[in-house]
Amino acid sequence: MAIDYTRPPKRPATPESAAPTAPPAPAAPAAPGAGGRIDFSRPGRQSSPPPAPATTTAPPTPAAPPTSATPPTPLAPPTPAAPATPPAPTAPPISLSKITLTKSAPTISLTKRGQSQGVMRVNLNWTSKAPGKGFLAKLAGSDQIDLDLGCLYELSDGQKGGVQALGKQFGNLQRAPYILLDGDDRSGASAGGENLLINLERPDRFKRILIFAMIYQGATKWGEANGVVTLYPTAGPEVEVRLDGDAPGARVCGIALLENRGGELVVSREVRYVTGSQRTLDEAYGWGLNWAPGSK
Repeated sequence: MAIDYTRPPKRPATPESAAPTAPPAPAAPAAPGAGGRIDFSRPGRQSSPPPAPATTTAPPTPAAPPTSATPPTPLAPPTPAAPATPPAPTAPPISLSKITLTKSAPTISLTKRGQSQGVMRVNLNWTSKAPGKGFLAKLAGSDQIDLDLGCLYELSDGQKGGVQALGKQFGNLQRAPYILLDGDDRSGASAGGENLLINLERPDRFKRILIFAMIYQGATKWGEANGVVTLYPTAGPEVEVRLDGDAPGARVCGIALLENRGGELVVSREVRYVTGSQRTLDEAYGWGLNWAPGSK
């Protein structure tokens, strides 16, 4: 058992013979202001501790004055973009309605093997200066140029000949030579120019045809005439040949040669200037015709 320290222990009873003990003297009152002691005989109330002195809050530290913001670093100017590379020049589009024969591309097929067409027109057009006026113009002569369109032909059966206004050899469209000259433009002022009509209902009838032009009257200035020969087949694009050259003194120009090559009719650019007459052109291409003086 545990010891209870809250009460003093009881003394044992003494025999009656023992002398009585004197009563305990009353305790002297505690002097005022003296410190007390804890009475273990009774549980006493423990005094509350004195309140702690109020603590004073330190004044807030004043905020530092705002510092001026560091100015932003200026941005570097943008690097100018490199100039765009211009696109490479493109080749001019190929016209599907007209083909011009040149020195670099001189040949094209007009008909395929066994292909039948109708009547093909061959047109010659050129420009001519207006005739001069006055006495001096008459002395100098006229600058007007009269070009004549014609052709030499050779048929598959061996027939050979020529179609031209000179000598009134205009040909025939329905029978040999199956070529017809429709007229004679003496000034170049006609919008239609001069035309050869070639019947290609049966292209195999022809072995070769040489289309030519001749300066019948005027100065031999091909460059000033601006001559153009255009073929108009009934199927396919137009075919153009320009007389883009000059040959002082030459009166005849072989322009284009049509040949039957294995059943195909092929046209080739010639633009071959000849000093002389149609006879000279005949000899240059080996036609072998007999020529005689003629007039319109």
